[in-house]
Amino acid sequence: MVKIAPSILSADFGKLGLEVRHLTNAGADWIHVDVMDGHFVNNLTFGPVVVSGIRPYTNLPLDVHLMMTNPGRFIQPFAEAGADYITVHLEIEEDISTVISQIRKEGKKVGLSLRPSTKVSDLLPYLPDIDLVLMMSVEPGFGGQAFQPQAIEKIAALKEWIGQKPVLISVDGGINPVTAPACVLAGADVLVAGSFILKRKPYSLGIQALKECIRGVK
Repeated sequence: MVKIAPSILSADFGKLGLEVRHLTNAGADWIHVDVMDGHFVNNLTFGPVVVSGIRPYTNLPLDVHLMMTNPGRFIQPFAEAGADYITVHLEIEEDISTVISQIRKEGKKVGLSLRPSTKVSDLLPYLPDIDLVLMMSVEPGFGGQAFQPQAIEKIAALKEWIGQKPVLISVDGGINPVTAPACVLAGADVLVAGSFILKRKPYSLGIQALKECIRGVK
């Protein structure tokens, strides 16, 4: 079943724990946490202390997306804070295999993310060692951007390369009832949505709208 993962980048930061609880009660499957270092992207968001703070408010998997140039030294702190999935970018300055090993050592699921301009083929050597690919369908850094259609072709190509390997495909950026079915049809397993879910209340409206529009697609 396709998972809906609301991104708390669009949440009210003044009551983040309660926002996570509301999303959990509204039918979310995962909670997506966008971590930005102000260097890899031109924005600055959460640290491990925030992940630790929201962890008690949900029993759902915390999908922590590290948009960081050098994430290696933060793997252990985010793992200890309660992350379930830790995703780093293929475009980081550190050795990818070393960072994957760090995440595995902490007993967490490993994700690799691709910017829209990065080729799917660049990821292929790492497929045997990861659990999730996060395909960015917008430029990472800010919420509310429009979906880039070329992501559909990349998802389909990645799905073909994955084959029967136990690797999930997640898509992040511009997800709504128009783009979601196309992503799922191409092979997506997880849909990360921020603005579409969190800019309307109750949050169950957006979550159920996404679940309904993909019903029967995959």
